[in-house]
Amino acid sequence: MTNLDARMYGVDLFGEPITQRKTGPIAERFGFAPFSVLDARSGEWQDRKRAWSAVGIKGEVGRSAKSYECHDWMNEKGGGQRGDGDGTSIFDPVLCECVYRWFSAPGAQVVDPFAGGSVRGIIAGMLGRRYWGCDLRSEQVDANRIQADEIMPDIRPEWVCADAMDALDTSPDADLLFSCPPYGDLERYSDDPRDLSTQEWHTFAANYARIILRAAKRLKPDRFACFVVGDFRDKRGFYRDFVSATIAAFKAAGAELYNEAVLVTPVGSACMRVTKQFQSGRKFAKTHQNVLVFCKGDWRKAAKAAEGTVNDK
Repeated sequence: MTNLDARMYGVDLFGEPITQRKTGPIAERFGFAPFSVLDARSGEWQDRKRAWSAVGIKGEVGRSAKSYECHDWMNEKGGGQRGDGDGTSIFDPVLCECVYRWFSAPGAQVVDPFAGGSVRGIIAGMLGRRYWGCDLRSEQVDANRIQADEIMPDIRPEWVCADAMDALDTSPDADLLFSCPPYGDLERYSDDPRDLSTQEWHTFAANYARIILRAAKRLKPDRFACFVVGDFRDKRGFYRDFVSATIAAFKAAGAELYNEAVLVTPVGSACMRVTKQFQSGRKFAKTHQNVLVFCKGDWRKAAKAAEGTVNDK
């Protein structure tokens, strides 16, 4: 922790690492309060996020979505894209840190079937976790590896350029499954027909469930899995209920829903969209994601494994 703090916050005049100020005993003990509402808008959360950025993590590199569609509200006159480039979403590094610290022990093996950008892999390595992730796009995998070379985490993450449907058969056995899958066709990353973001919903849902089934087989007994998802609208304007589809897929794979939390995200560009979309269709501007934690097996044993008090060897 001391070396990590020095990299994130620097050192004081006496050469001692500067640590982040915590508000209250719960945050002191767990980093952030493990409540069912996680506030990414708070000053403390944003400070931690800036500190991770200062390390050199650039989650947007390599993540060039070919198109970004939020259907009705993005296809209105004026269109527009999210973010400061191609509109591609970036995983929150603070949430990543929380999940690793709360649901896995140092030295744990993380498996990520939808690796995408570099964030989850590099933070895993910096927190002493081993990481294996796969992605279809070679340019994304190459960009992630370059970042790992530049940042040099304590344990180098492994990214494999492959289809998760095939690659999971030879992935390591996981102490933690952790991922953020594509949200249907909201972000299209390639023209590869194997890419879930190119598929019609019924095909997407079936293949998504198959990937979760294969990933769950790699998860050791009595361990946790965490997927960050969010409901999104179809082209008619109705929600797909992606959250329920994820829960059902994990249950069919033998992992029960154990925790659920709402990650409240900064408003960002929603303040520019909300007037038009609410006036025209009474649609809320979505400013949250769902953090779903599943358990395969006995949650008591899974909790002990996350504390590092279980040795399977």
